[in-house]
Amino acid sequence: MAVFTSVSEAELTAWLGDYSLGQLLELQGIASGIENTNYFVTTSNGRFVLTLFEILTADELPFYLNLMAHLARHGIPCPNPVANRANQFLGKLNGKPACIVSRLSGKSTTEPNSAQCAAIGAMLGQMHIAGQSFSQVMPNPRGAAWRAATAPQVRPFLDAQQAALLEKEVVLHAQQKYAQLPQGVIHADLFRDNVLLEENRVGGLIDFYFACSDALLYDVAITVNDWCMNADGTLDMAKTQAFLRAYYAERPLLDNEREAWPLLLRAAALRFWLSRLFDKYLPRDGELIHAHDPRHFERILQNHIAATKFVWL
Repeated sequence: MAVFTSVSEAELTAWLGDYSLGQLLELQGIASGIENTNYFVTTSNGRFVLTLFEILTADELPFYLNLMAHLARHGIPCPNPVANRANQFLGKLNGKPACIVSRLSGKSTTEPNSAQCAAIGAMLGQMHIAGQSFSQVMPNPRGAAWRAATAPQVRPFLDAQQAALLEKEVVLHAQQKYAQLPQGVIHADLFRDNVLLEENRVGGLIDFYFACSDALLYDVAITVNDWCMNADGTLDMAKTQAFLRAYYAERPLLDNEREAWPLLLRAAALRFWLSRLFDKYLPRDGELIHAHDPRHFERILQNHIAATKFVWL
């Protein structure tokens, strides 16, 4: 498994005694995941996903669990947390905060087509609208302050050209007034592996544990940078246009968002270049994960900087 806490059937059976989920039938570890330990759980009442949180604390987790419950109530296909007999979403299992949520249908894709890009664009717009009525706020933990603090830590591992690029981009985005753009709850990590598809329909959005409050268009940029990207790190124009048209049909974009779009594509690429540099060169103790190649988002960032034309509506 990617991380790190083992759970036996006997331990889970005892833990499930606090829930009305029926008899445990199957427990299966999920190999993917960077931040948490995940299991598929089948009971006599249905199929679920058990998550043990390796990094986030019990004090931090209510925001994410309440957000998923809110979105699920508003028709967004996301994991719906199950409350225990004390009417709480969060429990403790083998010393770790833990929750159990509904298991969604579908599977992720590595090569989305334009119709799938449109489907996720529309779903992201719907999620942003549904999130407007969510009252809790979580400042982005990987915003400007995180960039400024993290960049010096990875600097020793970069060559002079990379270091100059990183410093220039960190300074540039610190100077922008992204807070003036429409704000709300964002997923902040809606990559292809965090979306379950049934052909060209979205079956589920998963892994909300980077969700936070920020510019809605930043979330669009993060998602486009993964879903609509060519192998060489340039945007696929047809997929990008399909995505943006479908998003716009759900949430029309403002003039200041149009002006900010090229910079937010760069900010989104910078965020994941920087986090992948950190994960590669400064991994947490005990992590047994495969670090993603930081050069992928370095190329995307360089291509956005060099681009003279951007898809818009």
